[in-house]
Amino acid sequence: MKKELSLGMAIIPIFVLIAAAASSIFIWKAGMHIPLMIGVLAAAVIAILCGWKWQEVENMMVKGVARALPAVFILLIIGIIVGTWIASGVIPTMIYYGLSIIEPSLFVPLVALITGIVSITLGSSFTSIATIGIAFMAIGEGLGFAPGLVAGAVISGAYLGDKLSPLSDTTNIAPAMVDTDLFSHIKHMLWDTIPAFVIAIILYWFVGNAGRAGNAVDTDGINLIKTGLKSVFVIHPLLLLMPIFTIILMMKRVPAIPALTIVGLLGAVLAVLVQGASVSSIVQVMTSGFTVESDVAAVDKLLNSGGLMSMLGTIGLLILATALGGILEETGSFEALTRKMMTRVRSTGTLISTTIFSTFVVAFASGAQFLAIILPARTFAKTYKEMGIDTKNLSRCVEAAGTVGINLVPWSVPIVFAGSVLGVSPGELIPYIFFAFLVPLINLIFGFTGWTITKKNYPETTIKGESQS
Repeated sequence: MKKELSLGMAIIPIFVLIAAAASSIFIWKAGMHIPLMIGVLAAAVIAILCGWKWQEVENMMVKGVARALPAVFILLIIGIIVGTWIASGVIPTMIYYGLSIIEPSLFVPLVALITGIVSITLGSSFTSIATIGIAFMAIGEGLGFAPGLVAGAVISGAYLGDKLSPLSDTTNIAPAMVDTDLFSHIKHMLWDTIPAFVIAIILYWFVGNAGRAGNAVDTDGINLIKTGLKSVFVIHPLLLLMPIFTIILMMKRVPAIPALTIVGLLGAVLAVLVQGASVSSIVQVMTSGFTVESDVAAVDKLLNSGGLMSMLGTIGLLILATALGGILEETGSFEALTRKMMTRVRSTGTLISTTIFSTFVVAFASGAQFLAIILPARTFAKTYKEMGIDTKNLSRCVEAAGTVGINLVPWSVPIVFAGSVLGVSPGELIPYIFFAFLVPLINLIFGFTGWTITKKNYPETTIKGESQS
């Protein structure tokens, strides 16, 4: 007979995961695959001890992983895009002209701002990071900026779009989970998103200039990179039409997988037509990534990347994280963790803070955005309605921690993806993701002051329907 999980039993897998993750990051230096596997095993053991059969636990994992399949296909296609956009000269052209025109004193805030604009338009943080993000990393290296700082600015901008764009999957999921409409949700998020991003831009200007104080721009290094790029690729401004075309596809609401497939294949066609690559070499690039051995080590380091195979490590993390999340959700572990906290909710401030804390718990436990949004949204919707608080406050909170704040978790899928694509370890870049620190903090301030917290009276039938669901 299955028994209800106690708080002590529910918290064991999370403690095991965090301990294994900390050991892997600081001692073993072995990444997050084994810690997540340990977390899955711990959650499975707890489930079996509480009465579930192994076959049922397997089904929980399968159900959790099934939710991630669209993201798996997107990651594979993004690996192909990175490879073909480098081979076609699109990303090298972006780097070349970026090194020519960007003012160093404004570079870091411009990275966040431009990436944010692109991400809002695309509705995809992953695509923004894997295209314009790679270009900015190369430009930043040429200008002498710390890689972690530039990567932090790229991620801040990317998740501005992931949070606000009506094309973003997380932006659509959050309101759907709490019975509010998309555009009310987006409008309500402007209150935390815009102030957080403005403060982040100011911090990037200050930290960027402080980090380079007294250091002249290395024009020789920049010219060397530009010369190296021209020696390997045909550089032409018309290649910049490719990212513009990508933006147009997304604005036309072409579904993500077909749109990304189209731009990936177009990159392959351009590589053949513009760069003179052979079909066999492009197939190799799409599979294993672009490789080049030029006379400029910086160029080789920047551009030897991409390919479908480069995404397998991230996909492995995604599968393990969602398998863990599947067990935690189906066994009621998250409900057990929040049950005690819910009894202490007496005010708007404690409700908002409990929502954000609980979302971070799921983020630390699973590393998966969707679970960090869906589980707290389902759990807290009834309480918000009972307290007469509009559920768009709930959707804003779960986006603050689950969409943006999850980037502060070193083993989360978003940060592992960004680190692998940008070539920077999570430990180097997380301190510079100012936007991810500020958005949850601003929501906590709103909760305890009452600013921007919207009230709403819900019919009793709606609240009962929520409890039954």
